[in-house]
Amino acid sequence: MTHSSTIPFTSHIIEIPGGRLYYEVRGQGPLVALLGAPMDATSFAPLADLLASDHTVLTTDPRGINRSPLDDPGQDSTPPLRADDLSRLLTHLDAGPATILGSSGGAVTALALAQTHPEQVRTVIAHEPPLIELLADRERLHATTDDLIATYLAGDVVGAWAKVMAQANIIMPEGALETMFGGDRDPRQVADERRWFAHELRATTRWQPDLDVLRATPIDIVVGIGDDSSRQLCDRTSRALATALGLEPTLFPGDHTGFVEDPDRFAARLRDVLHER
Repeated sequence: MTHSSTIPFTSHIIEIPGGRLYYEVRGQGPLVALLGAPMDATSFAPLADLLASDHTVLTTDPRGINRSPLDDPGQDSTPPLRADDLSRLLTHLDAGPATILGSSGGAVTALALAQTHPEQVRTVIAHEPPLIELLADRERLHATTDDLIATYLAGDVVGAWAKVMAQANIIMPEGALETMFGGDRDPRQVADERRWFAHELRATTRWQPDLDVLRATPIDIVVGIGDDSSRQLCDRTSRALATALGLEPTLFPGDHTGFVEDPDRFAARLRDVLHER
């Protein structure tokens, strides 16, 4: 998906251990970081544009994705490594403490940062983190994750994505996966996808949050769930996190990627949540 930003932004690169990190800054006001993994800055651009009228909005390509190359492309992308990258970036910008909206793997990154550098964070909105370790059937789910990774690395891209959707309990229309993931595809998209399967998915879904640290943190933690995500895997993991932290989940429009499908409604809800804080 491409997006022509309607708001001026500046793009920069900083050195990180073992690579370089691409990031964009737009707008003025309190700092909000929009975080994905593996989603890059481009995926968040529509939402970032909407928030930039009264916020300084930070978006990045996480390590190893798109414009953030690594010296060793075979290095795994773990939540602690990505949290360290974000910590370095916030220090570089000297603009904290930040409000962070992390989605999916980006929500795991944000929670890891909350544990290690609470002084850099004001609020974490963890939108659908895939924290499989919090579920009673985690061993079965880890096994299916290992299987779908193996399927992808064996060359069956559509089959691997079918297993991803089955594990996530996301129902796709007939033929949709073949349309999305078959045939000729953008080489950059394929490279980032392969990196996610080979070097990011396992470490992200096996990350174990330190619930005692998160319960005791002064950081305001919000657990976000898409209102169309009912009974999906990330609905279950998010509710498990909210229960463990003694929080009520906060509903956002759409499903796991609601900020991409309907950024206007998502931005309006996010503004409401930020104003409530």
